[in-house]
Amino acid sequence: MRLAANLTLLYGHLPLEQQFSAAAGDGFRQVEILAPYDQPAQWVANQLHQHGLELVLLNTPVSLPDFPRGLAAQPDHQAAFQEAIHQAAEVCEATQCRAIHVMAGDLSSTHTRAEQHAALYENLTWAAQQFPQLTLHLEALNTTDVPQYLYGHASQVCQHLEAIQQPNVGMQFDFYHVAKEGQNIAQEITRCKSWIRHVQVAGAPNRHEPELEAYGILEGFQQLAKVGYQGSIGLEYRPENPAASADLSWLQPLVDQGLVRF
Repeated sequence: MRLAANLTLLYGHLPLEQQFSAAAGDGFRQVEILAPYDQPAQWVANQLHQHGLELVLLNTPVSLPDFPRGLAAQPDHQAAFQEAIHQAAEVCEATQCRAIHVMAGDLSSTHTRAEQHAALYENLTWAAQQFPQLTLHLEALNTTDVPQYLYGHASQVCQHLEAIQQPNVGMQFDFYHVAKEGQNIAQEITRCKSWIRHVQVAGAPNRHEPELEAYGILEGFQQLAKVGYQGSIGLEYRPENPAASADLSWLQPLVDQGLVRF
């Protein structure tokens, strides 16, 4: 399992042009960027190339003020959703990124949940077939931080993926959101293992550096290895003490056990 620095959170206290060099200097070879849309896609690609970095994940853009957490499950906004997917795909093409977290959006006050689910399935099916070279992720966001998001539990995402049934649509599994929901990380990994395509980690409850002995985080890493996960691990947290170089000492036991590598 290879570690990926989430530039937006791990180095978000630095100017954008310094985030790439900081990640490379800390030993990372893979990175995530939540919304790389403020600069031309080629600029992002040049920064990655210059610092020897691979972009492994980005989010769909959330440019509409009424839908700050995405459009995938919002009926009557198919054209805007497709435009967002095309924008994300253009960045992927320029940077050779292969994965997009598709943001579903909040529960609607004007549509039923069944109608939102239907929109989600239709939109994801279209996107998956339109861009078969990309992997599209759905991620549960915990109900404390994001109380109105369409799904808060990984098990709900599994149900949606069962309904969508597209080979390039899978789960983005985040230790932080599972822990915030009071669920057992290792058990949820076992439950969702056939759908997991990408993993992220942060410490609960404040999204700082994880403590391996808290919330079953160490057991979660061990369970990922047991179920054969070989993908990326995105470090999507805000350092408690931000600096030009991240304090990654908490990772050393995982490296020593051969569970992760840079």
